[in-house]
Amino acid sequence: MAAEGVATGAATAHLTMVQAINQALDQALAQDERVVVFGEDVGVMGGVFRATDGLQAKHGAERVYDTPLAESGIVGYAVGLALAGMRPVAEVQFAGFLYPALDQVLSHVGRYRHRTRGRYTVPLVVRAAYGGGVHTPEQHADSPEALLAHAPGVKVVVPSSPARAKGLLLAAIDDPDPVFFLEAIKLYRSSREAVPAEPYRLELGRARVAREGDALTLVCWGGMVEVCLQAADVAAREGVELEVVDLETLVPLDEETVLASVRKTGRAVVVHEAARTGGFGAEVAARIAEGALFHLLAPVARVAGWDAPYPPFTSVEHHYRPDAARVLAAVREALLT
Repeated sequence: MAAEGVATGAATAHLTMVQAINQALDQALAQDERVVVFGEDVGVMGGVFRATDGLQAKHGAERVYDTPLAESGIVGYAVGLALAGMRPVAEVQFAGFLYPALDQVLSHVGRYRHRTRGRYTVPLVVRAAYGGGVHTPEQHADSPEALLAHAPGVKVVVPSSPARAKGLLLAAIDDPDPVFFLEAIKLYRSSREAVPAEPYRLELGRARVAREGDALTLVCWGGMVEVCLQAADVAAREGVELEVVDLETLVPLDEETVLASVRKTGRAVVVHEAARTGGFGAEVAARIAEGALFHLLAPVARVAGWDAPYPPFTSVEHHYRPDAARVLAAVREALLT
């Protein structure tokens, strides 16, 4: 079965997310000679997670190539290529390594359209793996989506399945403005899904209802969609139907889909991996308060990482990353209100 919203074609294959991303990059390189793929170890090695495996051999070292281990340089170089008319797709191995590039993000990436009064745009994509769940150490498991979402002028996309990842990545590469494409490490190989072989695009800026329900709305994205669906399965066996809204794009945020769901259910729990304070969940909770306050039967709750660095010792990782049990505890408290 193909994923919701993904057109079914004659040919599909059951792919993991990393295979679907590889296929999207392959097709983007084939369709548009302006597309170039670069980053740390993306060429000969095929990427630390093998997302670019085989692309250099197929499309050549002038279009798929390695860069020095210098994240600020990678993003700055992508800005220059985009301004020169190319379609750069940069890879930063882990989103927690993006911090040296925040000067490029905040000072340049999102500003050129406004800085040049619309004469230039920056159609670049920066892909980065994020989040925990596979025993990577601390900075390799960070979830910095709120930092990126706070930078005006950029889009932030976080897919939750193989088919969604392919369609959203191809749309991101076509987009005239900069897109940060965050891929949950936990999802790279955790499941397979029917993915159409032909190229297709999914609309950026649209949330989807991943599961319908009427008792409470779980709002989530990326790696937390899987966790929320697990929680919803448990709740359903107890006779409680939870609605799961997968944001997919944090910026621009599809506020209407979130509000429509909360107005229906009357309760909301926002779930994310990043630290709670200043996390993107706070933005979602504020939007719900602004747009659906008089429909709420209980305060909006948040389930998030703790306000501490991601644990450097993987043996305690499970205490940090939200799981279905923590989500269900928040759900039960909200339902008692």
